[in-house]
Amino acid sequence: MKFSDTNIITVYILGVMITAIITSSRTISFLQSAASVVVFNYFFTDPRFSLDIYDPGYPITFAISFIAALITSNIALKMKTQARELAKLAYRTKIILDTNQLLQNGKTIEEIGNTMATQLGKVLGHTVVYYGLEGEHLGSPVIYNANGEKDESHQIRLITENEHAVAEWVFKNNKRAGATTGTLSEAACYYLAVRSLDAVYAVVGIEIEDGEILGAFESNMLMAILSESATVMEREVLRTREEVATEKANSEKLRANLLRSISHDLRTPLTSICGNADMLLQGKLNEDKKEKVYSYIYDDSFWLLNLVENLLSVTRIEDGGMKIKKQADMLEDLIEEALKHISRKSREFVIRVNMEDEMQLVNVDSRLILQVIINIVDNAVNYTPPGGEIVISTKKEKSFVHVQIADTGKGIPDEDKPHIFEMFYTANNEITDSKRSLGLGLALCKSIINAHGGRITVYDNKPKGAVFDFTVPAEEVEIHE
Repeated sequence: MKFSDTNIITVYILGVMITAIITSSRTISFLQSAASVVVFNYFFTDPRFSLDIYDPGYPITFAISFIAALITSNIALKMKTQARELAKLAYRTKIILDTNQLLQNGKTIEEIGNTMATQLGKVLGHTVVYYGLEGEHLGSPVIYNANGEKDESHQIRLITENEHAVAEWVFKNNKRAGATTGTLSEAACYYLAVRSLDAVYAVVGIEIEDGEILGAFESNMLMAILSESATVMEREVLRTREEVATEKANSEKLRANLLRSISHDLRTPLTSICGNADMLLQGKLNEDKKEKVYSYIYDDSFWLLNLVENLLSVTRIEDGGMKIKKQADMLEDLIEEALKHISRKSREFVIRVNMEDEMQLVNVDSRLILQVIINIVDNAVNYTPPGGEIVISTKKEKSFVHVQIADTGKGIPDEDKPHIFEMFYTANNEITDSKRSLGLGLALCKSIINAHGGRITVYDNKPKGAVFDFTVPAEEVEIHE
C-alpha cells in the first residue's frame, strides 16, 4: 500500500492502544508491544518475511516503537483503571444517596432496619441476615437475598441456634464476630452491630462462602451504610423518647389542671347543697322558701351531674377509649331528647327548633351527639339574659347535616373565638361553657364532632349573640320498590 515508515509506526501505535483498551493486563500489553516489533520487522522492513535487518536505523526505530508502545499501553491502562474507579465512586455515591434518602423516610426502627438490609444486599451482592430488637433482646432473624428481597426459603444454616448465638454475642459485646474474624469464626456469616457510641440498635450478618473476604470497596460501603443507619436509628429512638416524655408531661399537666379546677369549682356547688340541705333539716323555712331551696339543690346537683359526665368523657378521649358506635337516628328525636335534659333555667328562655326536614336521618353515636347538644344549649342558657331566645336549626348540605344553635347573649369576642374549643380555656373566667366550669364542655364537643368526621365552628349572631354550627353525617334512606 506504499505506506511510509511514519504511517506504519502510527498503525503500529494504534494497534498497541487498541490492545491496551480491550485488555486489562500489563503483561499482555508488554507481550503485545514486543510481538508488534517482531511483526513490524517481519512484514514491513526489507528484506520482508524475515527477521534480518539491513538498515542500521531500524534497531533504533524498533526500540523507540517498543518504548512508545509501553508508554501508550500504560497510559491506556491507567485511564481504564481511573474510569473503573470513577464508575465505582459514582455507583457508591448513588447508593449512599439513595440509602440515605430511603433511611430518612423510615418512620420506625423496623422500617429503617429493613431498608438498611435491603440496600446491603444490593450493594454487596451477598445474602444479609437482619436481627432487630424486641425489647432488650434480639428478635427473630429476617433474611434478604442479593437482590434486596426477603428470602424465607434460604438455607436454614443461616438461622440456626449457633448463628443466633454469634449474633447475640455481637449484640452484647458491641463488637464484630463470625466468619473472617478471629471470634467465633466457624459461623456462616460475618456479623456486625448497628451501633452508636454506647448503644446497639440491631445486628446484621453477611453470608460468607468458601472463606471469601469482602474487598475494600465492599467493606467501605458496608461501614458507610451501617454508620448512616445507626445515626437515623438513634435519632428515631430519641424522637420516640421525646414523644413519650411530651405525652407524659401533657398527661401530668392535664391531671394537674383537672385536680386544681375540680378542687376549686366543685367546692361552690357542694357548699351550696350542704348549706341548703342544712336549712331544710332545721325545719324553719316556710313553703315558699323551701321551694326555692329545693330548686337551688336541684340546679347545683344537675350541674354536678353534667360535670361528671363531661369529666368521664374527657378521660375516655385522653385514654383513647371513646368508641364511636354509629347508627341511623332521627335528628328531630335527638334534639327533642336533648332539650329534656337541659338545665331547669331554660324555662326562662324561648327555645325554638327550626328543621329543614323533620324526617332527617343522621348516622351518629346518639349518646355522644346528645351530649354535644346539651353542652352547647346549656352554654347558651348560661350566657343569655332571661327572656332571651335560643334557636336550634338544621339543614342538609351534601352528605352532612348542619346543626346551628344560636343565642341572643352577649356574644364571644373575636380574640377568644380561636380558643374556646381548647380544654380548660375560660377567657379570663368570662367565656366558659358554664358559669362554674372546668372549660371542658366545648373541648369535648369538638372531639366528639371530629370523631364523627364533622367540624364545629362559632361565629357572631347578628345583631347580638353567638352561633355554634356543627356538622354530622347524614344517613341516606334507601327506597326499595
